[in-house]
Amino acid sequence: MIILNKTNWTLVSFILNGVPGLEDIHMWISVPFCSMYIVAMVGNCGLLYLIYYEDSLHRPMYFFLAMLSLTDIVMCSSTIPKALCIFWFHLKDIGFNECLLQMFFIHTFTGMESGVLMLMALDRYVAICYPLRYSTILTNPVIAKVGLATFLRGVLLIIPFTFLTKRLSYCRGNIIPHTYCDHMSVAKLSCGNVKVNAIYGLMVALLIGGFDILCITISYTMILRAVVSLSSADARQKAFSTCTAHICAIVFSYSPAFFSFFSHRFGGHTIPPSCHIIVANVYLLLPPTMNPIVYGVKTKQIRDRVIRILSGSKDIKSHGI
Repeated sequence: MIILNKTNWTLVSFILNGVPGLEDIHMWISVPFCSMYIVAMVGNCGLLYLIYYEDSLHRPMYFFLAMLSLTDIVMCSSTIPKALCIFWFHLKDIGFNECLLQMFFIHTFTGMESGVLMLMALDRYVAICYPLRYSTILTNPVIAKVGLATFLRGVLLIIPFTFLTKRLSYCRGNIIPHTYCDHMSVAKLSCGNVKVNAIYGLMVALLIGGFDILCITISYTMILRAVVSLSSADARQKAFSTCTAHICAIVFSYSPAFFSFFSHRFGGHTIPPSCHIIVANVYLLLPPTMNPIVYGVKTKQIRDRVIRILSGSKDIKSHGI
């Protein structure tokens, strides 16, 4: 709905149009979306349950993994339920303030995801390069502080998005060709100048993504130097194996992000809008789906614990299990 006043157009609500050009197969698109969302919720809630109750998992690496799981739950839950409502029930209407709130959660927690992956890289750096000081460097208060700082970084950098979007006057309709409220997708409906929005969005992407990728790259460069210098082949293999799950998480998170970023800027009209939107959803859904699977398979402590639970083993000393 759009209300006209004396000075500008005021939007009351938007219409999320789903995946443009593929409306006829929305029901089929919903099948992998729903399946992945269920796997993501079960997997990440299961990880949080294990980390909370299993004393052997009360270590820095698993606390960071718990942060990642919480971030993944919020990130995919901010978009997928609404997308499924569009696909299944054609409930496309979303209030203006609700749209801004969804935008805030999406961008805050995608930034949080990147930040936690960076913290996990630093965790692997300390564990491999300074193993004797690992527990004294990454104490519980330190983990809580860096986790809070990462969250606040996202909040403080994303809050301006909502104000920049709210200040705009909208005169180009209220139909968003997307499954969720993306910052620039909403801003493009404005009849005003969105240059500030575009510049600030690029600046935030560089501040968050650029900084985190730089820290991850430096951490793994130092890790590689330390591992190569080890004399034992078994020691090198063990050191590398502790990083495998994290490297997979980085690939799952950044690959669709890079594709979306570069295709928007350099792909022009060669890539159909439907492809952009599906990739944007994969970016928010693939990491939450794959992270618990990868860590469950690649991390021995988690894998053994899950096997014991599934086999109904009784000889497990744990709180409340």
